Amino acid sequence: MNYISTRGKSPAQGFGDTMLTGLAPDGGLYVPDSWPRLEFSQIAEITALPYEEAAVEIMRHFIGDSFSEESFRECVTAAYSGFDHKARCPIVQTDSNEFLLELFHGPTLAFKDVAMQLIGHLFDASLTERDERKTIIGATSGDTGSAAIEAFRGRKTVDVFIMYPHGRISEVQRRQMTTPDDDNVHALAVEGDFDDCQRLLKELFGDSGFRDRVRIGAVNSINWARVMAQVVYYFTAAVAVGAPERAVSFTVPTGNFGDVYAGYVARRLGLPVDRLIVATNQNDILHRTFETGIHEKHGVTPSMSPSMDIQVSSNFERVLFDSCGRDGDRVRGLMASLQQEGAFEVPEDALPMLRREFASGRASERETAATMRQIFEETGHLICPHTSVGMKVARDNRGESPMVVLATAHAAKFPEAAEEACGVRPALPDSMADIFTRPERTIRVSNDAEAVKSIIEERTAA
Repeated sequence: MNYISTRGKSPAQGFGDTMLTGLAPDGGLYVPDSWPRLEFSQIAEITALPYEEAAVEIMRHFIGDSFSEESFRECVTAAYSGFDHKARCPIVQTDSNEFLLELFHGPTLAFKDVAMQLIGHLFDASLTERDERKTIIGATSGDTGSAAIEAFRGRKTVDVFIMYPHGRISEVQRRQMTTPDDDNVHALAVEGDFDDCQRLLKELFGDSGFRDRVRIGAVNSINWARVMAQVVYYFTAAVAVGAPERAVSFTVPTGNFGDVYAGYVARRLGLPVDRLIVATNQNDILHRTFETGIHEKHGVTPSMSPSMDIQVSSNFERVLFDSCGRDGDRVRGLMASLQQEGAFEVPEDALPMLRREFASGRASERETAATMRQIFEETGHLICPHTSVGMKVARDNRGESPMVVLATAHAAKFPEAAEEACGVRPALPDSMADIFTRPERTIRVSNDAEAVKSIIEERTAA
């Protein structure tokens, strides 16, 4: 399998180079040049497999010959050995025909660990074999950064620089990035919001001289390997509630569109997905796009679900590429309009496909808090505010098929929101109990690409 850019100007390449590159040189995102397809019997067999075995069976369709079967299996096994639940991504029933898919059993208590722990091992194996070193640069709205730092800390093949919006993430999220003391990881507090961090990241990738000097790589959700790893839990969840004999619906709280896009990929692979529902908070550019056909930035309003406080949903470009007939020129024009004018109109021939593949909804701050309280009173489960957004939208879209809501983070990552909504302050696990007393290391940086480049070049070993 080869991977092509959504903007059509970068050469196709294999999985290994796609993973290590992250963002295509033309500014686009890599996608497979064709979609593999799993047979009914192959999906049914996943029911009896441990999570790691299911992961190998699903992801092997994407990696080509970039890894031997033995090496890839070793990376997968190592990636999930530190999760605190034997099922890795367990299902919990919350109501008749309603389920939570718990994705927070990794080391940083968020769904990003499911992909990032694997990427850490895959990067290390690939770079060691090539005798190379990379400088990983990322932007985070909270959870990606801590997961990346945890996955790569102490590794000899990479340096990691994560930009996060200063003052706009939870204290637990910040401390997960600023308390590791390994020399190869660096947290950069940017004076701006998450969209500013994403813009800076794209500017850094767009500077070919800088990119080559520091051997830049990316592990944000723009990295195809992240999407590939997230596809797995759609399959394991679906077969747990009746697939492939019956279709299953998913509601996904999302800001950057990566997690819900993985559900779209699972459907393309043959998983019988009934409805795939995009759940947004008050920063609802995605919901507005599906409702109106206009993709328009309105500015970011801080919320109790900060990882969704986004107006530039990078992974939306991937599904836009398919809806535009895989025409890179059209996608490049739409992305240019978004950058220059802050908006674009989804082409008339593309909108029906998007509406066929996705439904959407939004939850206000009041509704998010009320749903957190409702779930706690009904089930005793404390859910994080992002998961609450998903649950609110899911309950607005009940149907006959089983509904699986993705629980994207542990409530303890957002203790103030949980306590205010439910009157109970969730406790951190023992492994993180002292996080509020650990010394922090962070670098404040202005909202300026040259300032960020200077810091990286001073500190990277690449």
